Amino acid sequence: MPPETIARRLNVREILDRRSCFLFGPRQTGKSTLIRQQFEGCPTYNLLDQSLFVRLSRNPALIREALTPETTLVVIDEIQRMPALLNEVHLMIEEHGVRFLLTGSSARALRRKGVNLLGGRARSRALHPFVRAELGGHFELNRALEHGLLPPIYLSDAPAEDLAAYAGDYLKEEVAAEGAVRNIGAFSRFLEVAAFAHGEMINFASMADDAQVPASTVREYYEILKDTFIAHEVPAFTETRKRKAISTSKYYLFDIGLARHLQGRRGLAPGSAEYGSAFESYIFQEIKAFCDYHRLDTPAYWRSKSKFEVDFVVEDLAVEVKAKKNVIGRDLKGLRALREEGLFAHYLLVSMEPMAREVDGIRILPWTDFLDSLWGGEWIAIGSASR
Repeated sequence: MPPETIARRLNVREILDRRSCFLFGPRQTGKSTLIRQQFEGCPTYNLLDQSLFVRLSRNPALIREALTPETTLVVIDEIQRMPALLNEVHLMIEEHGVRFLLTGSSARALRRKGVNLLGGRARSRALHPFVRAELGGHFELNRALEHGLLPPIYLSDAPAEDLAAYAGDYLKEEVAAEGAVRNIGAFSRFLEVAAFAHGEMINFASMADDAQVPASTVREYYEILKDTFIAHEVPAFTETRKRKAISTSKYYLFDIGLARHLQGRRGLAPGSAEYGSAFESYIFQEIKAFCDYHRLDTPAYWRSKSKFEVDFVVEDLAVEVKAKKNVIGRDLKGLRALREEGLFAHYLLVSMEPMAREVDGIRILPWTDFLDSLWGGEWIAIGSASR
């Protein structure tokens, strides 16, 4: 199935009807395909085209000189390759009223060079890997858990091979090539350690020992992963009063297939702890994409010092994830403890049970029902994506 036939849930065209937009996201999340889907016929400049890159390097005004009275929208792909071009973009927005879609895989590359980020004249959005609602009947849970949901890898006939190439070529070479890191060996060791810390509370000192770098370097590397959209920070929810909460953040890599590849894991046995971890990570991907596409705060998690825990809290919703076909009483203890605080409207346990049911005010839902209702706006009201 060609990726061009899969409609994405992020409607960038709606945003461009109002003002310019940066569209960020790791490579191969589908930014170029989305451009072809939503902006057919618009003047498009792809800075990966080396001949175009050279011409614009010599004369950044080429885009402005190509404008016609009918030009209202221009797309520049991979803008981080030529940050200085944003000065020209700014000029065209101000003097010609043109709106721009500017895509890139790193906000850091722009900020690091101190370039003009258009002074608030453009909104920012992030594109994620596929979500189930986009794939419809082509979605396979076990394939998603094993290989992730990056479009060209999920749709590949050799996903493991393509995932290995992606991890090697992009994460270890392109991120380093940006100049963000000087010691490629140290960064590669850190990536492996970060993969094993995927979805866990971060102990920077312990990670520094494992990666053989100072703790300050571990913190810096995590900032690089965040700026290149490779990792998402999940902060701790600390507003409980009856039970004091831990304040340490967690980090999730942006795609479960990538995390598993960097961990060196192959194969998933349903019912295993490894399967449960992958399933939780996948549900996080869906919630995070939903939040970003609808301009909501990032999901948080809650863990008390007495070790009660709930996987995700977002807006008025608390969610625990269990890859189990038979949920029992002890699986609800974290939600029960958090419910005593009276802070959320909905307490959900997302599972592999076949039917929805309710216990002590906690809804136990099949994971498919949860995702259908999430993207349908049942649990969290969906506002305008153009906010």
